[in-house]
Amino acid sequence: MGLRHRYRATGADPLFGNPARAHPTVAMEGYFWRVTDPATGRVLIALCGANRGPDGPWSTVGLAAWPAAAVHTAAVHGAWSDPHRLGVRAGRHPLVFEGTERRLHVDLGPEARLELSINDPIPWPHTALGGSSVFQLVPGLNQYWHPWLLGGRASGTATLGGSTWDFENAQVYGEKNWGREGFPEAWWWGQAQGFAEPGVCLAFAGGKVSAGSLRTEVTALVIRLPDKRVIRLGNPLISPVATHTSDESWQLSGRGYGWRIRLSARAPLDQAFVLPVPKPGEHRNVPGDLEHLAGSLQVSVFRFGRRVYTGSSQLAALEHGGLQRARDELIRRGLPESLEAAPPWRYPR
Repeated sequence: MGLRHRYRATGADPLFGNPARAHPTVAMEGYFWRVTDPATGRVLIALCGANRGPDGPWSTVGLAAWPAAAVHTAAVHGAWSDPHRLGVRAGRHPLVFEGTERRLHVDLGPEARLELSINDPIPWPHTALGGSSVFQLVPGLNQYWHPWLLGGRASGTATLGGSTWDFENAQVYGEKNWGREGFPEAWWWGQAQGFAEPGVCLAFAGGKVSAGSLRTEVTALVIRLPDKRVIRLGNPLISPVATHTSDESWQLSGRGYGWRIRLSARAPLDQAFVLPVPKPGEHRNVPGDLEHLAGSLQVSVFRFGRRVYTGSSQLAALEHGGLQRARDELIRRGLPESLEAAPPWRYPR
C-alpha cells in the first residue's frame, strides 16, 4: 500500500488531487444530486451514502421531490464507490442506486423511481484544491465536502408521490461529502439554481469540524457567476464566511481576495423534509437532517466594493442539520423517531 493510498484512506486529498474519487476505508462516502426545473417549479434530490460497517458495506438511499412533498428512504445491503472517478452503486440484486458523472438510476419500488441523464456537465474547475480547500489536506476530519458538478442539462423521468415527472434540460447540481464515523454536532448547507441567469449556481456547506485536538467551525461558500467565474470563500483568516442560521433562516457574509458575498435565505420549518444520516458502524439510518427543497434565497456579489451580481431564487435547497433537532421535529409532527418505521411519508405543502 503506497503512501498516497494511505493518505487518502484518512479522507484527505493532496494538492491537484481528485476528491471525486472514492477514499479507501473511510466510514462514509456520500453522493448527492439535485435537479431544478425553473419552468415548472419542480425540484428533486437523490442521495446515496456508501457506508462501511463491521458486517460489510451498506447504503443510505433517499429520493425526494417538491412540490410532490414526498420522500422515500432506505437502508440497503451492499455498497460500492468508484476509486478512479465519480461513481457509486447501492444494492446488488436488484440494483437500487447507480450514479455516475452522466447518469443516475434510483429504484426504491414503483412509487420511487428515477432515470436521469446529464449532458453538458459543468465540472468543478481544475484547481489545486477542491470544495474543502485547505481542509482537504488535513487527515482524519469528521467531514469533507466537494461540489463536483456546478451545472448541466438533466433529462429523464421521475416517479414520486403518486405522480410521474418527465423533464428535459433541467438544471442539475452534484456534490460529495465523506469522513469518519458520525456527522458533526451541527451543520448547515444550501444550494440554489433557478436564477434569472441560468448559468448561475450557488452552494454553501458548514459545520463543526474536528480531527484529533483540532476543533473549529467553518463555512465554505461557492458561486458560479453568469460570466462563468467560480468564486470560493471560506478559508480561515484569508476568506472567512460569517454564518448565522436557524431552522428557518440562513444569513452568510464572506470576503476575501477582493470579493465580498452576502446571502440571505428563508424557508418555513413545517415544509422541511426530515432526511436520514447513516450510523455506519450500527448499520442503520437515523433522522439527522432538516432540509427544505424550495426556499427563497437572495445573493449579492461585490468585487473591490463594486456590485457585480445580484440574484434571487425561489427554488433553493436549505438545510439545518443535527440529530437532536431532527428527532424533535419528528416528534412535533407526530411521526415515529425511527425513519425505517415510517417510509414513505408525505409532508404538508
